Amino acid sequence: MLSDVFSAENVHGDLFSDFENGFTPWDIGVDLYSDIQSPKPVGSSSGSEEPTGNGTNSNSCSVDQNLPVSVIDERKRRRMLSNRESARRSRMRKQKHLENLRNQVNRLRLENRELTSRFQIVFYHYRRVCTDNDRLRSEHSMLRKRLSEIRQILVFRQLQQFSSAWPCNTTLATEQIPSLIA
Repeated sequence: MLSDVFSAENVHGDLFSDFENGFTPWDIGVDLYSDIQSPKPVGSSSGSEEPTGNGTNSNSCSVDQNLPVSVIDERKRRRMLSNRESARRSRMRKQKHLENLRNQVNRLRLENRELTSRFQIVFYHYRRVCTDNDRLRSEHSMLRKRLSEIRQILVFRQLQQFSSAWPCNTTLATEQIPSLIA
């Protein structure tokens, strides 16, 4: 019993402070162990005293039987509240994340429509340019062919003028030129 007093003294301070005033605990009717708190289990989340269900502090001697049950119930209640709060925060984060994803989907759909529209416009202009290019190529080949025919006509006319300058070949040159032109 003396070892309990000394070990409790080390933990809770001087239990015999009443001796300094000249009184003993027996004289004033104080229980030596009333100030000694029951040991708290390891891992307690706070050092403050929590009230139990019956309105007394957890360190009172009259509820030694209910102390472990009330402490466990209090821990369960705190853990349940903590878990509920954590679940609520988790749901809020999930809801916020889902809302962000919905916003991103809407933004990307809008961007996709805009890009599709721009692509259709560019593709339309591309098809017009291709059509114009094909038309210009066919026109180029037709003009080249006409140019070639015009050159042939000019060459024949020059030959005709050249042959008319020679008096001896006038009948032969005039008969051959129309067959070459045709």
